[in-house]
Amino acid sequence: MSTTADTSHANTVQIRSATAADAGPVFELLKQLGTEYAPDRAAYDASFAHAVDDQATTLMLVAEQPGTGVVGYAFATIAHLLHTNGSSAQLQELVVDGTVQSSGIGTRLVEAVEAVCLERGVRQLTVPSRGSADFFERIGYRSTADFLKRVFD
Repeated sequence: MSTTADTSHANTVQIRSATAADAGPVFELLKQLGTEYAPDRAAYDASFAHAVDDQATTLMLVAEQPGTGVVGYAFATIAHLLHTNGSSAQLQELVVDGTVQSSGIGTRLVEAVEAVCLERGVRQLTVPSRGSADFFERIGYRSTADFLKRVFD
């Protein structure tokens, strides 16, 4: 963030818990995630409702910019793990609109997720990241594992 223009977006953004009214804007951001899954609106609607309503096992935050609307979101899951002596969170999705990327909004979202995790007594936050490891390492994360997956059709 080397210029005033770069930081102005992050300074005007409000980070808050997602509500049901954010479903549409977050769906549009989801399309920018670039995964192998094409977003299906019906499946998304059910998952989004769960993410907003179940605060015991999920954390859904949005970044809202005045006059523009929702320009980013973070979605994390929380589980009780045996080896962490308590809860562990995993940042599943982090998306910032392409028009405001590299302006500090992603960092603000991650910091907000961390703050909520600390408030909830979460012991660790992990991030499975293939394409953005440099971003997370820059803000203090370190690589500790490889994630492998199997997709069930």
